[in-house]
Amino acid sequence: MTITTHEPLTVTLGSSGVTPEDVVAVARHNAQVTIASEALDGVAKVRAHIDDLALSEVPAYGISTGFGALANRHIPNELRTQLQKSLIRSHAAGMGPAVEREVVRGIMFLRAKTLASGRTGVRPVVLQTMVDVLNAGITPVVREFGSLGCSGDLAPLSHCALVLMGEGEAMGPDGELYGGKGGRPVAELLAEHGIEPVTLAEKEGLALVNGTEGMLGMLLMAIADIRQLLTTADITAALSVEALLGTDQVFLPELHAALRPHPGQAASADNMLRVLSNSPIVASHRINDTKVQDAYSLRCAPQVAGAVRDTVDYAALVASRELAAAIDNPVVLPDGRVSSNGNFHGAPVAYVLDFLAIAVADLSSIAERRTDRMLDPARSHGLPAFLAADPGVDSGLMIAQYTQAGLVSDNKRLAVPASVDSIPSSAMQEDHVSMGWHAARKLRRAVENLRRVLAIELVTSARALDIRSQLSGGELTPGPAGTAVIAALRGVVDGPGTDRFLAPELEAADLLVASGEVRAAAESAVGNLA
Repeated sequence: MTITTHEPLTVTLGSSGVTPEDVVAVARHNAQVTIASEALDGVAKVRAHIDDLALSEVPAYGISTGFGALANRHIPNELRTQLQKSLIRSHAAGMGPAVEREVVRGIMFLRAKTLASGRTGVRPVVLQTMVDVLNAGITPVVREFGSLGCSGDLAPLSHCALVLMGEGEAMGPDGELYGGKGGRPVAELLAEHGIEPVTLAEKEGLALVNGTEGMLGMLLMAIADIRQLLTTADITAALSVEALLGTDQVFLPELHAALRPHPGQAASADNMLRVLSNSPIVASHRINDTKVQDAYSLRCAPQVAGAVRDTVDYAALVASRELAAAIDNPVVLPDGRVSSNGNFHGAPVAYVLDFLAIAVADLSSIAERRTDRMLDPARSHGLPAFLAADPGVDSGLMIAQYTQAGLVSDNKRLAVPASVDSIPSSAMQEDHVSMGWHAARKLRRAVENLRRVLAIELVTSARALDIRSQLSGGELTPGPAGTAVIAALRGVVDGPGTDRFLAPELEAADLLVASGEVRAAAESAVGNLA
């Protein structure tokens, strides 16, 4: 989603987990994955214990029994390989569009992290094969619908596991589809990269599918995206304050941490104050300004953006806990017990995915209100209607705001929580589910919408500031940060003028926001921003 470039990276899987940065590096930037020898040794040791249980006459769930509502059936030795195959094949039942490559890579890497913990009971070859598939750039085709966010992201993980077996559907590193209708078999794709398909043994089918990796991977990437967009939102808000002849005095530090100690609010206020520093426009109306107060969308910008920052920090805390987890059912405990549990329930992750969707919707909403204000001559303090060159003949940015309003409206719908819903499944054995996968899918779309909303605010505020400068004969100009940001924008989007094909300019601004160049431009003038 966020476009950045990175040098080739290598991430090492140990038995103690990974970092959010590791997940993003593998999912988005094709980092190569290695497995620490101590992790492989630990996996092998635990597997030996599972092999002993498999030979025992005492039934063990997931090892010598069926699954879910069929857990009461004891499975004889000669049928256990078939049991694993049947589990994966039947659970790979997703439908709809294929999800994004980065999501699938995140799922696989996070599941490999759990396998490397030594708590799942798989053989080392299963872990190694999953890592080999990742490193080869092979991407299983995972469908949009199939997970209820309980018993793990079952269908998405099963589609991934099926590829390890040489079955299912996958995209090669060159984008060719294998396993689809009329396509070459996935086993041939694996063979081209020197990968032997895995024949799953006892316990391994469950170990590949019982986790929250899908929703967690999307949460981690959303957090990374929102953090970058939050700084951009402070920058575009500050430019809108300049364009609307607003005051910077409401962003003074003594009005924030000292009076209302929300850390996110103080950080956003500081960002905005610094972006507005040394601004000739702001200085021009500090004395004898007839306005009593700015509108809420200007004056309360740090309060809203700051609340989003604090929500992201809470979501990151939950994500860090989930990232440290080893989720499987049954799980192999350090003392050797193989114990059933409910840790696969996605509620903790689902809730914060929904919280973030609400926060993202509100941040996009306040940005749209600033844009609308800059286009309305009754509220813009001297700017032409819709920032048009010849209002009436030209429409200026009128319809850009329509697009922005549509994005905001979509975000409001996406803010409706998925985690409050539950549809029982598995013959009422799985009678309460989290819908965390769906919360994650809609959050991804909401973050993309927010990015586009901020791009439109950027285009609007930049045009408004250029017009202010023109109308004042060059006396009313933005501060150094605003000047640097507008210069970066002008590299891809022309300044004010008669109406022209606007869509490519909005797309170019969106790419600029996604690349992080808006933030980089502002920081080149005022130093690092929060």
